[in-house]
Amino acid sequence: MSPRFRRSSPAPAEADGPAHAGLLLHATAGTPGSGIDPGQGDGAPPRFTDGPADVLLRRLELTVRRRLDGLLQGDHLGLVPGSGTEAGDSRTYHPGDDVRRMDWPVTARTQVPHVRETIADRELETWAVVDLSASLDFGTANCQKRDLVIAGLAAVSHLTVHGGNRLGAVVTTGERVDRYPAMSGRVSAERLLRSVVATPRATGGRRGDLAAALETLRRPYRRRGLVVVLSDFLGDADWERPLRGLAARHELLAIEVVDPRELELPDVGDLTVVDPETGQTLEVPTGNAEFRARFAAGAAAQREQVAAAMRRAGAGHLRLRTDRDWLMDVVRFVADRRRAGTGGASR
Repeated sequence: MSPRFRRSSPAPAEADGPAHAGLLLHATAGTPGSGIDPGQGDGAPPRFTDGPADVLLRRLELTVRRRLDGLLQGDHLGLVPGSGTEAGDSRTYHPGDDVRRMDWPVTARTQVPHVRETIADRELETWAVVDLSASLDFGTANCQKRDLVIAGLAAVSHLTVHGGNRLGAVVTTGERVDRYPAMSGRVSAERLLRSVVATPRATGGRRGDLAAALETLRRPYRRRGLVVVLSDFLGDADWERPLRGLAARHELLAIEVVDPRELELPDVGDLTVVDPETGQTLEVPTGNAEFRARFAAGAAAQREQVAAAMRRAGAGHLRLRTDRDWLMDVVRFVADRRRAGTGGASR
């Protein structure tokens, strides 16, 4: 099976009969009238289609605070005393300025003495690249992958936004790219989360462009900080090159969201699936044990390719699944990094 169909979801209009009932039940769990409440599952983030976004975000915030408080408090990119080491803007020279800070290129170009100011880097600047392409609007367990991405962003926000740290985001759907400037404070972080939740879902037949979203953080250059990428990393691996480019300047964390049906198929007979980003349909004989085995092997190979690309880029790799307690996975990941001496953005 081609990898592009591995992100596919059941097509309700074409899947009739009892052979499809099992998978369709999971695919439609939590929709109005289904009689199923996936929000009650163990460790499941709230579905943002089930109620008012503000109420669900508040519930998510309380859950994150209760289980993640204190994990990364006090971790910053730099703790160097003084005026800072990160290059800032240039200004004209005034008597008494330190001549070691002379900005000779600007001085030569303007024929007026200039000095280079520096920025204190005690605060951490975090940028989140959020993939909300059509392949994220899929889920057969406790939630959709889109909900899991938003939950992961909420956890990153709680772990990093304190002590003057700033959080910004680049959100891509394949149809649009929204940029939210990095700002400090809990109020700004909550406003950012509401904006991401309100991002319109991508229409079918449009591919996401994660590579372009990553490129927006490379140019122009930004002060060193933490870059968190939240995606399912399906499709072409054209995102690897810009990811490696970001690693030269920033600490990287890649949060991969996965649904169990992307790793293995249940035995539900013949099934019609559709790729949400191309609109292509395919008849899948899930009753064939050999086919299911080949699908599982291909999916495992693709996941290993994604993990290898992240290792080459030097990114931390956190995998969240829609059928697991995502907060416990976050806690274990952060605890492991702290024990290894690489918590937060510190090396």
